[in-house]
Amino acid sequence: MEEVRIRPLQDGPVEVTGPVVLVDSTGQAAAPGESPIYLCRCGQSADKPFCDGTHKKVAFRAPGWSRVSSTG
Repeated sequence: MEEVRIRPLQDGPVEVTGPVVLVDSTGQAAAPGESPIYLCRCGQSADKPFCDGTHKKVAFRAPGWSRVSSTG
């Protein structure tokens, strides 16, 4: 079975690789048809939930994900 990976990109979208199924607000499911897919994180995409590159135009800033170790 292929692994699904979800990775927030620094100052950009969330990258999703592997076999995923997206479910819309009505409960309809559809495979996106490509891998990886990029999901909007800035909230400004005209093609939500997918990224259309608008984060660059609006100067969206957010860290990528990195594991933070806890010390306690």
